[in-house]
Order: sequence, then C-alpha cells, then structure tokens
Amino acid sequence: MGSAKKSSNAERKARIEQMRRAEQARERRNRILVIAASVVVVAGLVVGGVALVKKGSGDDTAAADAKTSGHFVAGKDGVNTWKGTLGRTHVTTAVHYPTEPPVGGNHNPVWQNCNGDVYTEALDNMNAVHSLEHGAVWVTYNSKAKKADVDALAAKVKQTPYTLMSPDDKQKDPIMLTAWAHQRTVTGADDPNVGKFFEEFVQGKQTPEPGAACTGGKGQ
Repeated sequence: MGSAKKSSNAERKARIEQMRRAEQARERRNRILVIAASVVVVAGLVVGGVALVKKGSGDDTAAADAKTSGHFVAGKDGVNTWKGTLGRTHVTTAVHYPTEPPVGGNHNPVWQNCNGDVYTEALDNMNAVHSLEHGAVWVTYNSKAKKADVDALAAKVKQTPYTLMSPDDKQKDPIMLTAWAHQRTVTGADDPNVGKFFEEFVQGKQTPEPGAACTGGKGQ
C-alpha cells in the first residue's frame, strides 16, 4: 500500500513538472504573439474599438452571471462540493460570488499567479477564480488564524506548483482550502486534511483547464 502511494505521488510530481516545462515553453511563444497582437489592438482602439469592447464586456457579464447557480453539498470527508453550474466566461466588470472565497464562476481574463505564490494582501477574487480554473488550490486565512499555522502553510505552498495563498478577512473560518467547485475548512497547518486536499485537487480531476499556465499572470 505504502509503495503504491509513493509511486502515485512520484507520478503526480512528474506530471506537474512536465506541465511546468510545457507552460514555460508556451509562455515564450505567447510573449512573441502578444507583442504582435498588441500592435493590432492599439490600431483598433484608435479607430473606435474601445466602445465596442466595453459594450461587449458588459453584455457578456449579464448573460454569464445568470448561468452560475447551485449550492454546496457537504461530504463525509469534510469537503463541500458545489452542485450546480459555475460560469466560466471571461469578464471585466465586477462579479458577485455566492461563497467566500469563491469556488468558481465567471472571472477576469487574467489569472492570479499560482506557482507556489504566497501573497500578504487580499486578492481580487476574479483573478484567483481564474487560477482555480487552471487547477490551482487556494489557501486562505483570516485574522483568527494562528501565525504559526500561517507560516507553516506558506512554506508548504511555496514548495507546491499550482497553489497560491492569501489573507481573506471576509471568510467565516480561520483557514480554508479552495479548488474549483470544492472547498473545506482545516484546523491548522498540521491537520492531515491539508495534505489530502492538496493531493486530490492540485491539478485534480475537477480542473476545467488542466495544464494551463500558473505563471505569467497577475502578481501582487
């Protein structure tokens, strides 16, 4: 049993590392494309494209918000799973999520960097939700969390690709773990459910866009 688990962990780490290398290569290609595309975009804006873009963004937001509905179903393992629809439209106007932190829904076109990134300030939910779509696990804590737990969790996140961490004083529990459509509360950094959640949901089966970038997005 132990041997099988070690083999599974090794395969998972190898898969994530392979995704990481592919992501870096993709970013190099994207930088070239962005430079070329920006010239076209600027030209379009000069001739009046701004108004059309703003109008389109607003329409997309109104239509996509209506697609997000459902509720949490509590599992025996302590993980709450969202049952219903989670929008995945890229929008630029504010989205009001039914949970805090959110577990999915319409989000900003730019993801929050989630390559083991630890943030000391609250994030814009719209960017973090995009990271969840890419298969990241988001660790959040409020002012009731113990400093020792925050420090220990930060160390774990820094060692784990496709994770990010930030404070969130709007959440109800001291420490929470979130993945796309999944969320749970943990008692502290030494809670064994932390490792279980990471193992299952970092680039897990719930990921809408497995292997998508977790770098090259928005930093703090």
